[in-house]
Amino acid sequence: MSKTIQSIRGMHDVLPDESYQWQAFEQIVRELMAMYGYREIRMPAVESTDLFSRSIGEVTDIVEKEMYTFEDRNGDMLTLRPEGTAGCVRAGIQHGILHNQVQRLWYMGPMFRHERPQKGRYRQFHQLGVETFGIADPDIDAELIVMSARLWKLLQLEDIRLELNTLGSNEARAKYRTVLVDYLNANRDRLDEDSLRRLDSNPLRILDSKNPEMKSLINDAPSLMGNLDTESTEHFEQLRLYLDDVGIEYTINPRLVRGLDYYCKTVFEWVTDRLGAQGTVCAGGRYDGLVEQLGGKATPASGFALGIERLLALREAANIEVPADHPDLYLLLQGASSTHKGLVLAEKLRNENPGLSILSNCGGGSFKSQMKKADKSGAAIALILGENEIADETVTVKFLREQKEQQTISQNGLSEFLKNYQV
Repeated sequence: MSKTIQSIRGMHDVLPDESYQWQAFEQIVRELMAMYGYREIRMPAVESTDLFSRSIGEVTDIVEKEMYTFEDRNGDMLTLRPEGTAGCVRAGIQHGILHNQVQRLWYMGPMFRHERPQKGRYRQFHQLGVETFGIADPDIDAELIVMSARLWKLLQLEDIRLELNTLGSNEARAKYRTVLVDYLNANRDRLDEDSLRRLDSNPLRILDSKNPEMKSLINDAPSLMGNLDTESTEHFEQLRLYLDDVGIEYTINPRLVRGLDYYCKTVFEWVTDRLGAQGTVCAGGRYDGLVEQLGGKATPASGFALGIERLLALREAANIEVPADHPDLYLLLQGASSTHKGLVLAEKLRNENPGLSILSNCGGGSFKSQMKKADKSGAAIALILGENEIADETVTVKFLREQKEQQTISQNGLSEFLKNYQV
């Protein structure tokens, strides 16, 4: 006998008993985005490999180690998207919706990285991404942070704290890079293998090293804050004023640099201690140079992304109850003509009661077995349609979650009964 095929390691099924939690999250997100005037964009899951090499940076863990890249039948190199920002920018340039325009966009969907699977980190994972274009001032940075803070409230999540930093302008960061490289070269014998590899290509990423043996070296490194230009300093101070005024608490983390090459000025992360090592639940910042880097006209941009699996894990750890996805009614059918009559009745009820969820029994079965299915479905009411009910043009109503006597209702009066009952 052949071996059964399993899902790929790090890529998980979301079963019906779990999917309602995803749906509840997605509904909250859609309402939140509408509240702030953001519009949805949907990009393909497969893009040209060059898009990510040019945007993320060739000397990054994502491009070097984690991307799912393959050659298609035309000889083109394609990649399953490891993140959403680059694809969003590509779409904006391609369709001409960025230059000299203000756009507030969001998207949700699967991303792919070949990482070691662990709690909160999977090879196929899902992100919510929010991107803004055409606004250079720090007020949009503040809006993104305030919006994400509101999301935590809507999700009833606590113990998520904000860490904030600035990377300065591209010019300021270039000057700081020289100072940092000089310091690191002077301490070259203390650098680990990853840091030596990044020293020439992306030295700021060394500040984000998780190697405990590097901690003292990183703590003693020169600070980017001391190398900011006037514009970057003013941008950061104005952002802090906005957050102070609206009551958002934060901690300045001068070692927060983000893992992607295209960030500048504002960077932020929302972190928690409730997910073990994978403590970042949301990260973002400003990336003013990315649109031009990908072939568009220079356009200021900022945004954030968050991992949906991590947020759902946080809700589960906090024992936050999400109403299960149950039908309102279960229709039991007994007798030779009940299948046909039941289909007609169920469609009539759906037409007259938009939004009503009716699970109609299919495949026959005894009354006892159908009642078991009705109870298991979680429905509040069972509607029984047998030979007697068909002859009398009635339906028997049995209450499954309340101690009430069952009732017999005329089929014509059933919709009115259900509206008054508020199923």
